[in-house]
Amino acid sequence: MMSKIDESCKYTETDEWVNVTGNKARIGITDYAQHKLNDLTYVDLPEIGMKVSKGEPLLVVESVKSAADINAPISGTVIEVNEELEDNAETINKDPYAKGWIVVMELEAPDELDSLLDASAYAKKIGE
Repeated sequence: MMSKIDESCKYTETDEWVNVTGNKARIGITDYAQHKLNDLTYVDLPEIGMKVSKGEPLLVVESVKSAADINAPISGTVIEVNEELEDNAETINKDPYAKGWIVVMELEAPDELDSLLDASAYAKKIGE
């Protein structure tokens, strides 16, 4: 099955996506990742104001199969969380790039974006 890949996003090797507008980054997990996890049942959203460095655990998602750490694709401060996911974690399965976003972070080091994958490099990484 082909995974959807949003051309406007940057990607991590660990299947998170980042969509940047100005100094804000909307973050979620990829369509490929949500397929691997299967039916999501819970998202442990971080606190607003939480500071995190690139690569550190940002939150946990749980599915019927397992739990997975979602790492911060960039360094920054959480300024918004998708509260809709508290009652409807499966929104990520249905629409991982639009309604299924997880957090918005204020960028601390915008140059970190240069180390992320573009859509074609991510497609190659996941073998599509």
